[in-house]
This record gives sequence, C-alpha cells and structure tokens, in this order.
Amino acid sequence: MSESGKEPRASLLQVARAVMWSFIGIRRSDGYERDVARITPVQAIIAGLVGAALFVASLVVLVRYLTA
Repeated sequence: MSESGKEPRASLLQVARAVMWSFIGIRRSDGYERDVARITPVQAIIAGLVGAALFVASLVVLVRYLTA
C-alpha cells in the first residue's frame, strides 16, 4: 500500500486480466477485492468495451472462416 492508504492504480495488463476473468465468471474473492481497490471505473469500462469488441471480432472472423 502507498503512504496515502490507497492501492496504486492497476497496470494495463492487470486490468485486462481482471476483465478477462470477469467475462469468464471465475474469480477468487481475494483477487476480486484487490482488483476493486486498484482498478478505477474508467479503466474497467474501457477495458470491458475493448474486450467485448475483440470477442465479437474474433467470432465474426471464426464464422467467416468456417463458412468459406
């Protein structure tokens, strides 16, 4: 913990990993609590939108490949 009593902000990789676990729906409670303390709402929203866009794009590519 930093001197101000707050956890430092999460890195891009930590936010991406937390969003991935959220998509899957598997998360330990201590990891969840750590993420809540470090990830800002703006980080979570942006990472969620990017993750959803990548998921949809990968599904589109997969379906086009399978139907070609």
